[in-house]
Amino acid sequence: MSFPLLTATAALPAIGAIATAAVPAARRTAAKWLALSFSLGTLALAIAVLVRFDPDGDRYQLTESHSWISDFGVRYELGVDGIGVALVALTALLIPFIVLAGWHDADPLETGSRRWRPTQGFFALILAVEAMVILSFEATDVFLFYIFFEAMLIPMYFLIGGFGDRAHEHGEKVASTQRSYAAVKFLLYNLVGGLIMLAAVIGLYVVAGNFSLQEIAEARANGSLDMATNTERWLFLGFFFAFAVKAPLWPLHTWLPNAMQEATAPVAVLITAVVDKVGTFAMLRFCLQLFPEASKWATPAILVLALISIVYGALLAVGQRDIKRLIAYASISHFGFIIMGIFAMTSQGQSGATLYMVNHGISTAALMLVAGFLISRRGSRLIADYGGVQKVAPVLAGTFLIGGLATLSLPGLAPFVSEFLVLVGTFTRYPAIGVIATFGIVLAALYTLVLYQRTMTGPVKPEVSAMPDLRVREIAVVAPLVVLLVFLGVYPKPVTDIVNPAVKQTLSDVQKKDPQPEVEAAK
Repeated sequence: MSFPLLTATAALPAIGAIATAAVPAARRTAAKWLALSFSLGTLALAIAVLVRFDPDGDRYQLTESHSWISDFGVRYELGVDGIGVALVALTALLIPFIVLAGWHDADPLETGSRRWRPTQGFFALILAVEAMVILSFEATDVFLFYIFFEAMLIPMYFLIGGFGDRAHEHGEKVASTQRSYAAVKFLLYNLVGGLIMLAAVIGLYVVAGNFSLQEIAEARANGSLDMATNTERWLFLGFFFAFAVKAPLWPLHTWLPNAMQEATAPVAVLITAVVDKVGTFAMLRFCLQLFPEASKWATPAILVLALISIVYGALLAVGQRDIKRLIAYASISHFGFIIMGIFAMTSQGQSGATLYMVNHGISTAALMLVAGFLISRRGSRLIADYGGVQKVAPVLAGTFLIGGLATLSLPGLAPFVSEFLVLVGTFTRYPAIGVIATFGIVLAALYTLVLYQRTMTGPVKPEVSAMPDLRVREIAVVAPLVVLLVFLGVYPKPVTDIVNPAVKQTLSDVQKKDPQPEVEAAK
């Protein structure tokens, strides 16, 4: 029997979460190093998965299948395609940076303070989320996927509500209330989506007789499973609603700005760069593969919602006074691009959307983590409380600028390639949607450059005059992310080579081909 590499990749952070939580309360530093060690070990296993994956091989590789709840046809089935393996690698890559960036986020405010949960709990919860997210990217049994899709809400709830951002202008009592509100809102929105999905999962079992993604997809393809049109559409809507909440797609997005504002910067990165990717990934893996006809039926409405997300998120980002809320609304706009690329139903659009998931994770991590370092120094999230930072902390300002330029998709940085592919893929089939979506690029330049200008340039405000520059630990967090942004901006081929075969198979599932160009290229 071959080594269960996919199980090990998810099990290691789960074991790490238990081990970290078990460290005595007095040994906070040991808990931090233990969590970092387990996250690095998980990264090593993810690299092994990446190395063993053959883009030109079977659709799902490194598969594992074991009977679990046999009476209901539930199996422990894992497998990764090119899209899944890229997102497993992204998750494993970002968690060590999240751990390092949050090194002091759960420390007591003063000796003997009881206002913050134990440090061990903070890092244990991060590792628990990592384990569940990785299993969500690996699961090929629909019921197994649903369990971890919902279970990750529990540690995320405690990370938002119990370890919130300490930078609050109205005091600890108000901050605690707002953290609780943000955590409950996050939980309720996602639980409602999950309950609707559960009804759809049960309906799928009634129709198909099992939960195996591969078996159901094969039965759909060869005609042995023929769903009634209305049945397929209702099941699709049940799945899509839950994924749209998680993504998040307008108008189901309102939990995200609250959650990112009240969470610590590393947890905000965990939300938008890791957890939210499960929603867009699941649209590709489950909605398109299980319900191809319903996916095509719903495409026009979804493209309109994605377009609203792009423009609405960017417009609200322009008007924000809070740094973290600005980044949250920018992410809503970016998720609109990802969903637009998925449902453009072209190879360029879906390749761009998958690449966008990876690049958005890296760029948002870079920008939000540097913003977190900035906020921790000043003790305020308000843009108006800053000015002239580049004169006293040039390295911090420089990395903040690179993260911002990546967010606005500057050519030469990673998000540009993915955004360009999404727009090209959309233009070829839905030119009007593509034209309007480009307005989001203009707005992205506006909110990013205004943010930088108001915080980093101009006269040095007295409150930031003694602000220290990035420390060694902080440079160790942001430097690799900056290198990746530049490398993938210049040479995205390593990622596109992995995801393109999976994208072609997804298009085949929905029986879509790229539109033929109106003018033939010269030979």
